[in-house]
Amino acid sequence: MSDKTIILKIEDIHKSYGKEKVLKGISFSVKEGETKVIIGPSGTGKSTLLRCINGLTKPDKGHVWLDGVEITNSNVNLDRVRQSIGMVFQNFNLFTHLTALDNVRIGLVKVKKLPRDVATEKAIAMLKKVGLEKKAHLYPAQLSGGQQQRVSIARALAMDPKLILFDEPTSALDPELIGEVLYVMKNLAESGMTMVVVSHEMGFARSVCDEIIFLDKGVVVEQGPPDVLFNHPRNKRTREFLCKISELYGESGER
Repeated sequence: MSDKTIILKIEDIHKSYGKEKVLKGISFSVKEGETKVIIGPSGTGKSTLLRCINGLTKPDKGHVWLDGVEITNSNVNLDRVRQSIGMVFQNFNLFTHLTALDNVRIGLVKVKKLPRDVATEKAIAMLKKVGLEKKAHLYPAQLSGGQQQRVSIARALAMDPKLILFDEPTSALDPELIGEVLYVMKNLAESGMTMVVVSHEMGFARSVCDEIIFLDKGVVVEQGPPDVLFNHPRNKRTREFLCKISELYGESGER
């Protein structure tokens, strides 16, 4: 994958809230078609980092490039940039008054200005991709948590993003519903979608990702391919964290 284009480049990102330094100089890059999984304890800045990447949070210092364009530049149109970055949140963030179809279609009509019939056809195709075309006319309250999260993935896919960010996409789900979301994410990774995933699902990380980034106390402690990081972590803090995760979720890291 060495000849692939770098889609995302993050350089020396810092972010503080008051006196609390949340991110202390994060740097890494993601090539086209790669899946990178960010792991680490709660409160260590993982979600803040994703928000800095898609412009929801402005970093205090540092730079983010998407496909060669610096999106931390004050002259950049952030609304346009966000069309190229899909975001899947842990709590789904669906419009409760809209059907699954409308939740996926709305961005295509309002943002991309597609004709309604074209938007409808594309939205149904995206719902089919996540196995929910038969649920298109149901409202979020009529769907399980796993189905709602799959709708939110379909919504992100519909915008043809260059990159999708996943912020702990399974953490709000009951254990029996996690597998259906991870299955969709694995298919996306295998199809070549470029993804950055914040997750504690180590089984998913082991089987799918190109690189794991271990974040702790606002810094990258260690990063590397899953087989290296899981089997031969160099840093003591990485070993401690992975031991705790395996105690909680078992050796596979899946609940």
